[in-house]
Amino acid sequence: MAITLVKEDGTGLANANAYASAADGDAYHAGHLYATAWTGATDDQKAAALVMATRLIDGQYQFHGLRSQSGQALQWPRVNCPDPDKAPIPVLTSLLLYDPFVPFSIVPVAVVQATCEMARELLIADRTASPPGEGLKSYADTTAGKTTVYDKTDTRPVISPVAQAMLIKFGSLVSAKSGAVRLVRA
Repeated sequence: MAITLVKEDGTGLANANAYASAADGDAYHAGHLYATAWTGATDDQKAAALVMATRLIDGQYQFHGLRSQSGQALQWPRVNCPDPDKAPIPVLTSLLLYDPFVPFSIVPVAVVQATCEMARELLIADRTASPPGEGLKSYADTTAGKTTVYDKTDTRPVISPVAQAMLIKFGSLVSAKSGAVRLVRA
């Protein structure tokens, strides 16, 4: 069954499940050198990838400010989220009008683009699963015994570095440093 994509339009929809539409993804990937995973995907695959990318972004990021509407499904739109790219606008020669925040009725272009980037990444590989060999630093099989050494820092981030770079000005990646370890059974 195909998923119904409902793009957040800036009004704080209660049923929104994506920050970007397939058309947004097509426009974003038109200028992308490595877009074959996106351009080769079906419309249903694109929609599912955009919905999952939105879920991952919402689950992995804590954005500045507050949700605009109490009943909205996604983290965006937001109020009181600083926009570091905004500059004062001169209204008169001696008066400056300055609103340093992202408008409360939009989803920033960077969030839409990060969603498109993550959707492409998800079409390439499941970023929620550990790739083979993740965390393995070395393994030695000797006649006397076996030695396995693990590296806790060898983990692929769920959110790609490119998407992280797009989102960092609006919030921070939630850290999962809790002292718990992942158990892998062979």
